[in-house]
Amino acid sequence: MSEFKSFQHEVIEKIRRDLESYRGSRMKFRTNLGRCRIVERIGILEETHPNLFVIKLEEPLEKSRRISYSYADILIKTVELSHPLSGENLFPWLH
Repeated sequence: MSEFKSFQHEVIEKIRRDLESYRGSRMKFRTNLGRCRIVERIGILEETHPNLFVIKLEEPLEKSRRISYSYADILIKTVELSHPLSGENLFPWLH
């Protein structure tokens, strides 16, 4: 494994470990859908798996809905997670 891939793997593992500590927590997430489309929602981190995590959306008018992302989505900043009230980024060490 090249040095870069090894480093990338270590960062993704750190993201996964950090995210596990937030399981059951409410958070705001911002998703970049491309072409200047950004969606912000609030949800609860419901599950963490080896390659992805699941957020249960808080949408009062709809049935409960879940959305999943990979840890790499956080690394490449397609998804940003923050505290729902303070707006503080959950991964400040990535910036």
